[in-house]
Amino acid sequence: MAVSDAILTRLLELHPKIIDLSLDRMERLLARLGNPERNLPPVIHVAGTNGKGSTVAFSRAMIEAAGLTAHCYTSPHLVRFHERIRLAGELIGEDHLSALLEECEVANGGEAITFFEITTAAAFLAFSRVKADYLVLEVGLGGRLDATNMIDHPRATAITSIGLDHQQFLGETIEEIAREKAGILKHGVVGVIGRMPPAARAAIEAVAERVNAPLAVAGQDWDCFEQHGRLVFQDGDGLLDLPLPALKGAYQIGNAGNAIALMRALKDPRIGEAEIAKGLASARWPARLQRLKGGALSGLLSQGSELWLDGGHNADAGVVLAQSLSEMAKRDQRPLVLVWGMLNTKDASQFFRPLAALAQHVVTLTIPGEPNAIAAESLAATARALGVSASVADGVENAVRQAASSGPASRILICGSLYLAGHVLAAEEQTAMSVVSGAARR
Repeated sequence: MAVSDAILTRLLELHPKIIDLSLDRMERLLARLGNPERNLPPVIHVAGTNGKGSTVAFSRAMIEAAGLTAHCYTSPHLVRFHERIRLAGELIGEDHLSALLEECEVANGGEAITFFEITTAAAFLAFSRVKADYLVLEVGLGGRLDATNMIDHPRATAITSIGLDHQQFLGETIEEIAREKAGILKHGVVGVIGRMPPAARAAIEAVAERVNAPLAVAGQDWDCFEQHGRLVFQDGDGLLDLPLPALKGAYQIGNAGNAIALMRALKDPRIGEAEIAKGLASARWPARLQRLKGGALSGLLSQGSELWLDGGHNADAGVVLAQSLSEMAKRDQRPLVLVWGMLNTKDASQFFRPLAALAQHVVTLTIPGEPNAIAAESLAATARALGVSASVADGVENAVRQAASSGPASRILICGSLYLAGHVLAAEEQTAMSVVSGAARR
């Protein structure tokens, strides 16, 4: 076992709950560490129900396309915990990570603190000690009480979308969830607001008015759309004619727009149209409608078949995934077979409903090693209730084998969970996973 895995396993035991939204414990630990959150590069803080990870990826790519350096903090990890912390463009090394985690563990002194809180403190410590031009910081859950929300004056913020997810922590209504995510808005700091339901937008605008945060709102202050095979972005400063984003899926147009609006909000003369265009074309973000090729799992397919992976896991993600699959089918029609696994913290029926009209068959599996995984038999029953034939498989490899046997030249999509996506990438790349699951995100 890696040293970092041993420490992370210990850190899981510091709080009885995986999620306990509060800032008190973070304030205490960061004070003991010398308040590293006050010594960071200019911060771009990104929240949202869906799309925040892709917006972070586009933003980082655009900054790096300008020859600048960017720290990056994301969650959850897919295969290895190290994915969460990127220092000036490079994933944190094992020795560096282990030393930071031990430093935070000693400073915490055994007091109650969640896994996400103490590991976020370690990330802040790392970011404060390595120079970079920017820090792109993804919210873990919500915003107002999220452990990342310790930054008093970021350079810019963004709320990518609002949907019904994590209601047990953020509220039962769109408005309540929007208010929680709007907690990252700060006095005098531009907040980029993506496309979302009018009720969510109104709730965010009310918070922005209260804290005096200027907003750049999609459909009002800026717009982004595909036209003639190009991406067009327009705001008060003019129009940009750009290449389509490298990340697949029609929904990535909106995420790219969020990132472009953030770059415009920075008003950094080093990041112009050419750098934005280069960043759009070079951005990478795994498990977001990702084509898998050349690995162990994709090697199980018959000739002419395709293997895709997407980690979307809520109702809105199901809708945009179905839209993207429909667009793919218009360009290249072929039978769609789904491999599906989910956690019981999500509404499986609401996620799957938009996909039901597209799928020829679904193979379900219980996500390996996840105590909160929905049983494969239960998912199969859900699919059948929505009119899709379903079968059950044991494990990722068997599920792909079964999907591949359903017919030639098919399009196979593995979907339903980022934690399933981690197992898929590890199997495809024949890579060992961190002992601590990505599901331990808080």
